[in-house]
Amino acid sequence: MKNVIFIVILFSLSLNTYSFSSEIDCNEFKKLSVNYMKCKANSVKKKAISKTKNFVDDTKSFQKKEWSTEKN
Repeated sequence: MKNVIFIVILFSLSLNTYSFSSEIDCNEFKKLSVNYMKCKANSVKKKAISKTKNFVDDTKSFQKKEWSTEKN
C-alpha cells in the first residue's frame, strides 16, 4: 500500500514540473507579434545576465582560492 501511494505521489510530481518552472512561456503570443519579440528578448537578456554573473562569480572564487594557496 505504501508503494502505491509513493508511486502516485512521484507520478503526480513528475507531471507538474512545468508549474515549478520560473521561465515565462512566450508561446502564448503569435510568432510575429511585438509582444512575442519582447518576451523572447527579455528571456535571452535574463539568461545572458545570469550566465555572465555565474562566470564572474566562478572566476572570483577561483582567483581567491589560487591566490590564497600561493601565499601559504
